[in-house]
Amino acid sequence: MKIQILDEAEQDLIDGFRFYEAQNQGIGDYFLDSLFFDIDSLQLYAGIHARYFGYHRLLSKRFPFAIYYRVSGKTVCVHAILDCRQNPMWIEERLK
Repeated sequence: MKIQILDEAEQDLIDGFRFYEAQNQGIGDYFLDSLFFDIDSLQLYAGIHARYFGYHRLLSKRFPFAIYYRVSGKTVCVHAILDCRQNPMWIEERLK
């Protein structure tokens, strides 16, 4: 499986990094390492996650974030990486 991270999802990672790095130096790096580990797991487990708002949703193991993706053939396309503490209506609107 090939994994493609769209620009919007990449920006979500940058925003999350900045947020956690502002809390305590080094946490931002741990955030990125954790999320990339979760994203890499899609090479084996893509498509098994429940669908929300038309996307498969993988919940991060270490942070309150969800990875929204779609599978097309042998490619996993990550569309968004969003904080689960957001209003669900905001998340739904962001994914449209």
